[in-house]
Amino acid sequence: MAARDERSAEERLIARYFAPLATAPGALGLGDDAAVLTPPPGCDLVLTTDGLIEGVHFMPHDPAGLIGGKALRINLSDLAAKGAGPVGFLLSIALPARIDRKWVANFAQGLGSDAASYGCPLLGGDTDRTPGPLSITIAAFGTVPHGRMVRRSTARAGDVVVVTGTIGDAALGLLKRKDGLLEKRWNLTDDQSSALANRYLLPQPRTALAKAVREHASAAMDVSDGLVGDLAKLCRASGVAAEIDVARVPLSNAARAALAADPALVDTILTGGDDYEILLTLPPRRLEALRAAALAAEVAISEIGRVVAGAGARFIRDGRALTFARPSYSHF
Repeated sequence: MAARDERSAEERLIARYFAPLATAPGALGLGDDAAVLTPPPGCDLVLTTDGLIEGVHFMPHDPAGLIGGKALRINLSDLAAKGAGPVGFLLSIALPARIDRKWVANFAQGLGSDAASYGCPLLGGDTDRTPGPLSITIAAFGTVPHGRMVRRSTARAGDVVVVTGTIGDAALGLLKRKDGLLEKRWNLTDDQSSALANRYLLPQPRTALAKAVREHASAAMDVSDGLVGDLAKLCRASGVAAEIDVARVPLSNAARAALAADPALVDTILTGGDDYEILLTLPPRRLEALRAAALAAEVAISEIGRVVAGAGARFIRDGRALTFARPSYSHF
């Protein structure tokens, strides 16, 4: 007769779906109350945490595997902007009763695939039941050489302002999902429509550029709450101002098509958030070296403005400073 499995349902769920993701020795197979993480010699640990809540950061019907990938990637984006390489993460997930084992399996598969791809294994965490919406929180850990983490408070007047990738796609993708008629109003092709949807569903953290950010940036942060609001945060922390040429803000073909159809979308593009690109400042003499590193890493970068003396971030279009009804996404 087979031996009786005396583990609780929670223990069995963890063992089946999450323990296979805990490949680091310090995770102890998720069999203990805590994990052990030893940074490499001469390195500092960089810690970040971010979460997803159903109905706020993703839709109830979004694929579970993509939700798992997004939960990890938004944290990897923070690490990349600090110049840090990932070494592991903790997962806390609160599951409503309606979530079945198939959903959990798909979530774990998507999360595990990205954990392996980005070299960021699961170290531990917590699983709970909740009467409210599905909630996922990840705390990610990275390392940088001692004293080399790139802060948001060290930009200097005279620096250039650079951003990776393209801005506004995820915010437009969310608008389009909420209103299916926008695709036609914006004259989008099928490929353009899919591109906007995918940028919202699954960010692309710029981990390949982390080393270059560390070597060349004077200050950096990731763009999660919108370019306008996040640049303002960087300026406040650094005690400087910035002037941005809106015409130089990088847009995808899909965003350009939408903006051509509705010029008012410039506000959404610049303030909507969920870009998960890196915003950085650096001395002009460092720009060409950064360009070369970005080319090698296959990450597009764009110079969009300058850091100047003063306070605040000004976005200039056709010689006039734009004003925004809501400069930054905020939960409160």
